[in-house]
Amino acid sequence: MTEASDLVAEIEALGEKLAEAKSSITQRFIGQERVVDLTLSALLSGGHGLLIGLPGLGKTRLIETLSTVMGMDSARIQFTPDLMPADILGSEVLETAADGTRAFRFLEGPVFCQLLMADEINRASPRTQSALLQAMQEKSVTIAGQPHALPPPFHVLATQNPIEQEGTYPLPEAQLDRFLVQIDVNNPDRDTEREILLATTGLEDAQSHQVFTGEDLIAAQTVLRRMPVGEAVVETILDLVRACRPDDPDAPAAVRESVSWGPGPRAAQALMLMVRAQALLEGRLVPTADDVARMARPVLIHRMQLTFAARARGEGLAPLIDQVAAAVTRTEAAA
Repeated sequence: MTEASDLVAEIEALGEKLAEAKSSITQRFIGQERVVDLTLSALLSGGHGLLIGLPGLGKTRLIETLSTVMGMDSARIQFTPDLMPADILGSEVLETAADGTRAFRFLEGPVFCQLLMADEINRASPRTQSALLQAMQEKSVTIAGQPHALPPPFHVLATQNPIEQEGTYPLPEAQLDRFLVQIDVNNPDRDTEREILLATTGLEDAQSHQVFTGEDLIAAQTVLRRMPVGEAVVETILDLVRACRPDDPDAPAAVRESVSWGPGPRAAQALMLMVRAQALLEGRLVPTADDVARMARPVLIHRMQLTFAARARGEGLAPLIDQVAAAVTRTEAAA
């Protein structure tokens, strides 16, 4: 077999395995297919996800289910205002041996896992939030000048309530940019809510089964990065990201007037990975320009900021991104 046919076979096999994983996840996390797809896409892309939604929408349940289905060692940190960096990373303790000698020993914190759930991440102080920066970017932490590698694959899925409450600290732009996608978890429709109500208030709770292992996920991430991307899709990604920057001369008037800062090159990298993941989840061999439009909002919305005047006028980032993505996609299709 040629290298191309080998890749096709690997993509098709991975697509079947992902379909089984999605089926297992939906045994416990009912409905919200878009949320499941985006979260799985973030893991396939080797990135981190920020889940934003009101309390009680199943964000914690989804992450717990993912750790089971993907076969990943997981840990959960409940972020609170009094949480300290050492509570996340770990610390050195002085131990005395039987012969009387004393030495420091490093005790690993909960960050030393494969899937870290950072629950209500915006409740911790900026000092504690920043403890995750190195871990999310470099997959390692430095304690007392010594680097410590985190177990691969390492992913952070953080949750955040959309309501501004006392005792919360907005994530800084640098940390928001470390999240590959922002995943908005909304209230389910009536039929889905009825199904949830019946499934979760009985004597037994549905269980998911393991489909992947950590090694399988690493292999899947390698397959994803080998997927071909057409020149038209690459140009669409570049046009979209650059059109969302207010300082770009070719940006639409709405962006120049309403956006104070836009996405950087990391956003284009995230889009390139996410469109491949979306194609994989749908059993396709290559992504399309439509995938770019569908991934635009979750990849870009946390990497942009409206001006004060735009917020005062009641404008929102989501419709603006959708508008720009639609315009870019139409232009590319016409070309």
